[in-house]
Amino acid sequence: MLNYGLTDSKVLHIGFDDTDSYSGKCTTNMAFKITSKLMSQTDSVFIDYPLLVRLNPNIPWKTRGNGGICLRLRTNQPDKIIEYLIKFIRTDSDIANGANPGLAVFEGDTIPLSLRQFSTRAMYDVLKIEEAENLASELSMQIFKYGEGLGIIGAIASIGSLLEGDHTYEAIAYRKKEFQGSPRIIDKSKVSKINIDTHPFTFNNIDRFHDRILITPHGPDPVFCGIRGEDPFTVIRALHYVLPVEKLEGFMIFRTNQGTNMHLQNQLSLRKTKSHMAGYVRGKVSKKPTIIRGGHVIFEVSDFSNNKYPVAVYEPTGLGNIASKLIEGDDIDIGIGVSKNSSHSSSILNVEYLSVLKIVDKTVNINPPCSNCGKRMKSEGKNKGFQCKICRDKKDSKIIVTNHRDIQLGMYLPYLKAYRHLTKPLHRYGMEKTYPYIPNIIKPLRGEWFKIF
Repeated sequence: MLNYGLTDSKVLHIGFDDTDSYSGKCTTNMAFKITSKLMSQTDSVFIDYPLLVRLNPNIPWKTRGNGGICLRLRTNQPDKIIEYLIKFIRTDSDIANGANPGLAVFEGDTIPLSLRQFSTRAMYDVLKIEEAENLASELSMQIFKYGEGLGIIGAIASIGSLLEGDHTYEAIAYRKKEFQGSPRIIDKSKVSKINIDTHPFTFNNIDRFHDRILITPHGPDPVFCGIRGEDPFTVIRALHYVLPVEKLEGFMIFRTNQGTNMHLQNQLSLRKTKSHMAGYVRGKVSKKPTIIRGGHVIFEVSDFSNNKYPVAVYEPTGLGNIASKLIEGDDIDIGIGVSKNSSHSSSILNVEYLSVLKIVDKTVNINPPCSNCGKRMKSEGKNKGFQCKICRDKKDSKIIVTNHRDIQLGMYLPYLKAYRHLTKPLHRYGMEKTYPYIPNIIKPLRGEWFKIF
């Protein structure tokens, strides 16, 4: 055990990202392997759970969930650890298949404000590698790049993300190398049981509407499954219950921003909106929705400065039904990602959630009824009024009728199958953690958060 009385013990914040590719590997699995090495062969003591920080999901060059990793620990052997990290990330990343890893190491008991601000922007904006390098230089942070080195942005942003407010946890189990690529076999009845027994303290376990298990990925990566929830004790209990017959490598618990909508906390100005940004927009529907081929719904929104922007609600989200019922003048709040509209070489707002704040009356002008017989009057011609053909009763103008609208105020979320890692489930609204989470830089992390089988 580390002697905390030594004056040369240091707190290291280790960030890395973009070590995987679409062909395989996994950045969280790399975190698992690095943690195993650090715990068994160095004096490292972890002072916080490993962080899995999901960054802006609209970045086009990301792989899968755009998640960076931060490990926070206290050690007497910083140089030895950094030497190991450099070697491991260089040799174990999938650089041959397009990975562009970045490694960052920051030393200090506290995280500077500029680093935290950089992390906040990485949740919703597009950052340049030059910005990351300049910040690292200002803070005397060590950085190491491989391939194109784009991962350095996520590596630095992960260090700056304290997740001190709302956060969740994920227990991830990893497969042995000999099983990777083979089908994952998991008992659906057990997944259903934990979904019921642990609700609302776990989430996104199973999509009952589409009868689909959500805790297992489908690619060749080494993740067997991941249980997401509100606290480390619940997710690990649920994970133990669903563990398969297949012999696994081990598991690790991450503290994370998944299920928090962290990327949608920034209110976007339509005038300053740029491609690939994320955030939310409040405004009015300024053009009636239309349904286009494929079941997608297109409409227009204007903000309170009367800036206007096209909006798309894509069919797989399941939000098209409610979006199609909007009319001009309705007040809405939409969580969005900005993407290129390929057909018009402009940008469009892709809806991630839709909140109906206020609806206007839907009115129509109709011919007035006859006061005697109740029959609808006929027009006598332009500006000539109306007359009942039976009673000869006359009236000057049409009447205004308010029609019932089949739409309710409230929050509407996509189908579970269309959730992003960061999408906040409906039941988590009101469950957000508001107390500060502060890692204890003196005492080591305790509990069953890491295990090798």
